[in-house]
Amino acid sequence: MKHRVRAALSVAILVALAGCSSGEQAAAPGATPGIDLSAITAPVNRLQAADLDPSVPACRDFNAHVNGKWLAANPVPADRTTWGSFELLGERSLQIQHAIAKAAMTGDAPAGTVERKVGDFFAAGMDEAAIEAAGVAPIAPILAQIDALASGEDIAAFLRQAYAQGRGMLFGFGANADFKNSEMVIAYAGQGGLSLPERAYYLEDREDYQRIRAAFVEHVAKTLELAGVDPESAAAQARQVLAFETRLAQASLPRVELRDPAKRYNPVSLAEADALTPNFSWTAFFDAIGVAQPEMFSLAMPGFFQEINAMLADTPAADWQAYLRFRTIDAAAPYLTSALEAQNFAFYGRTLRGQQQMQERWKRVLNSLNGAMGEALGQLYVQVAFPPESKAKMEKLVGNLSEALRHRLENLEWMGEETKAKALEKWSTFTPKIGYPEQWRDWSGLQVSADSYAGNALAAAAFNYRYMLDKIGKPVDRKEWFMSPQTVNAYYNSTRNEIVFPAAILQPPFFDPEADDALNYGGIGAVIGHEMIHGYDDQGSKFDAAGNFENWWTDEDRAAFESRTAILVEQFNGYEALPGLFVNGRLTLGENIADLGGLTVAYDAMRRAQGEGFVDPMIEGFTQSQRFFMNWATVWRRNFTEAELKVRLNTDSHAPANFRAIGAPSNMPAFAEAFGCESGDPMVREGDARVVIW
Repeated sequence: MKHRVRAALSVAILVALAGCSSGEQAAAPGATPGIDLSAITAPVNRLQAADLDPSVPACRDFNAHVNGKWLAANPVPADRTTWGSFELLGERSLQIQHAIAKAAMTGDAPAGTVERKVGDFFAAGMDEAAIEAAGVAPIAPILAQIDALASGEDIAAFLRQAYAQGRGMLFGFGANADFKNSEMVIAYAGQGGLSLPERAYYLEDREDYQRIRAAFVEHVAKTLELAGVDPESAAAQARQVLAFETRLAQASLPRVELRDPAKRYNPVSLAEADALTPNFSWTAFFDAIGVAQPEMFSLAMPGFFQEINAMLADTPAADWQAYLRFRTIDAAAPYLTSALEAQNFAFYGRTLRGQQQMQERWKRVLNSLNGAMGEALGQLYVQVAFPPESKAKMEKLVGNLSEALRHRLENLEWMGEETKAKALEKWSTFTPKIGYPEQWRDWSGLQVSADSYAGNALAAAAFNYRYMLDKIGKPVDRKEWFMSPQTVNAYYNSTRNEIVFPAAILQPPFFDPEADDALNYGGIGAVIGHEMIHGYDDQGSKFDAAGNFENWWTDEDRAAFESRTAILVEQFNGYEALPGLFVNGRLTLGENIADLGGLTVAYDAMRRAQGEGFVDPMIEGFTQSQRFFMNWATVWRRNFTEAELKVRLNTDSHAPANFRAIGAPSNMPAFAEAFGCESGDPMVREGDARVVIW
């Protein structure tokens, strides 16, 4: 939930992230010497009456009423592409992490400890002189291997070796619970290999896409030149890379289709997989990556892999070399010379997303550290920044939200008793995780030094990939997390039916142990409800109480559900984010269902917790109901660069924040009652236009 909440994990996420499996117990939060939280300067973003704009009635545009003044006064900083509640919390988390990393870097922790590894990784990343002196030497052996490729057989062998070392670049390959047997982990392969955000950037003739394709070709050429390729050859190879990736894009499924679990799950035997791609042996692949040959694995998007198979036969080795060479250099650029890093930023940051300046170096290094050793850093973070009372109050909130959801499920009028019983069974198996893991992952096998930033990045990639591969064929470890404690986010995992809330999100405006009920239920309460409702959204509802991809609906109830969600699709299709560019209601449906259901359940939970004899304190002249909805909107205050917004409209399963602030409340009679809205007001949806699902 960095800027939003998450649904079920994709194969790509599972490739990148690892959980916790050692027997080491989670450290009890407490003060760490040398870390002074009072020195953290990032402001805390809270609902304040002074931010409200009375010139815009709440019933006309609730987002503008609550957030308009703040948004006007807080444009996107030059080193960002978005700025709002999530980013402010992220900034605070980064400042705490910075203090921790500096203390670890200058401290005297013994070799091999988590503190030493964190300190050495950070020190290497901050040593710009050593990075410049190394040039591209850290990846020179890989580039030499690419230079030697002469045939499809050579290329397939290179790919096998690259994946074994954690450098997968052509397709996604990772470990996840078997969709049909959620207790066991299997391997999943899926489409990938694109440098641009989505297939449409290669295939559609929109003017902005054409400009980005042209800029991409320039970026490829400049990147190759900076790594030592002569300009003429670099320009030719850049054109080859675009043609190569365009062919991959043509064989790829659109984002909307990828939301369907059935499109991501295609169990096959090794013999069947080898027959599908005779030029790329999956039997040899599993042998190369050191995973016992499975009876089956998921080879989703078979058309994509058939295209790779064809390309191994009909695409010249020189084209493959250009693609593999660029992807290798481009992936390593943030860890190499300042010129390569700057070129990488110029395209992906400035051109593609509208970011005008790179972030300060310490922030860039911390981002890399989080990618490489996020849970290790998190082990230190929770000792500083997560008091035990926060976890205790969150557990109570989760319990209240759970009871409110149960009550709503029991009283659904549109669902039959057979399906309702299954829905309640699923409710009974929800598992919440709050703050940080019960057990920390063991990092003893990762070798980190203060001498080589790129070397550390390559070592971490190989270590994390090996860790992930070692899960295949084993029982699911339900204690592991897929986010670090210092991440401002939350998620729902459909195969585990779990809701997870890292420590860093448990701060204002989401959560404040000292705040009144309205703010906590309108903030983190709605997030809790949101994650629970993901178990019942258009895709999460396809998984049962055990986390298996099984239908538990009657045909009649599924049809009733889909008729209601279709109205929500049309509502969001009508939101115009930029002139002529609208939200994709189908792409964002799961999040919109979760927003509406989560906010509704949170409101119920607040009213139930307050009880019949509750006397409204009327804080700053506002009722608890008003403050509930106003804090919901405060969570979604957010500015975007235009370029970033365009990317998100194509790729993000979440609607832009301003529409999230108004979408769910506009369907809730409780909102209209709280603010005295009348029939015909823009924030009031009535009759067949109002969506009621969960």
